[in-house]
Amino acid sequence: MGARGAPSRRRQAGRRPRYLPTGSFPFLLLLLLLCIQLGGGQKKKENLLAEKVEQLMEWSSRRSVFRMNGDKFRKFIKAPPRNYSMIVMFTALQPQRQCSVCRLANEEYQILANSWRYSSAFCNKLFFSKVDYDEGTDIFQQLNINSAPTFMHFPPKGRPKRADTFDLQRIGFAAEQLAKWIADRTDVHIRVFRPPNYSGTIALALLVSLVGGLLYLRRNNLEFIYNKTGWAMVSLSYIHGSSQVQFVAESHIILVLNAAITMGMVLLNEAATSKGDVGKRRIICLVGLGLVVFFFSFLLSIFRSKYHGYPYSDLDFE
Repeated sequence: MGARGAPSRRRQAGRRPRYLPTGSFPFLLLLLLLCIQLGGGQKKKENLLAEKVEQLMEWSSRRSVFRMNGDKFRKFIKAPPRNYSMIVMFTALQPQRQCSVCRLANEEYQILANSWRYSSAFCNKLFFSKVDYDEGTDIFQQLNINSAPTFMHFPPKGRPKRADTFDLQRIGFAAEQLAKWIADRTDVHIRVFRPPNYSGTIALALLVSLVGGLLYLRRNNLEFIYNKTGWAMVSLSYIHGSSQVQFVAESHIILVLNAAITMGMVLLNEAATSKGDVGKRRIICLVGLGLVVFFFSFLLSIFRSKYHGYPYSDLDFE
């Protein structure tokens, strides 16, 4: 009994254990090759992304807003991988296009890009570029852009949504409005820094210099400043004191006053509806407000001088 069982045990001892089914080694080999390929592809994407970001940072160091043609647009904006946001202004700045709005919008866009480029928060998560129609007609056609200027945000992942197109017609293209829109789309807050505008100061200085020069030339004969009769002749000598009579010159004076008030209202409307530089709009608003207040007050003073007892006045010139 024991002799017959010995060979059986020897055969069992000579068998190799099987832990994997037959044909599993090719599968493992294929899985290993797939992992190596995926790892290499991921590293290739990382290297490509690093090259793109490095190139964009180099362009930004030389110019806050860099130009793009069709090839650059497809490589740096349309093609993945991308981990940055890109703001693109589609414009038509060539002189033959005669797009004055494009030039104004470009100035505001440049102010915004410079504010971001020279701020302490500048990083490689946001870039500014522009595509001119004459340099990227195919891009305009591909994106169905029919008007210029147009501002679009291209997010790090996915395609632009409807809100990624700036509503220029409703909001205007001031740098502050663009910065607010960018903050809503990217969570990047840009504080706009405008270059100082000395035009108003220079104009005031010239006016003061002119008046001072005239007074200096007449320094020995300044009695006209204290001549009340002369000032009265200048102000109300052509205004009849009765409400039943009106001089011909008085009609012309009233016409000029109404024209000045109308001009002030036009300037106020222009400042409210214009889409240009905020500093210029502020100056226009102040000039328009000054015209309305000054000349309307002068008109009320004339009216009070003719209709005695009229209770309302603004600035009293009497």
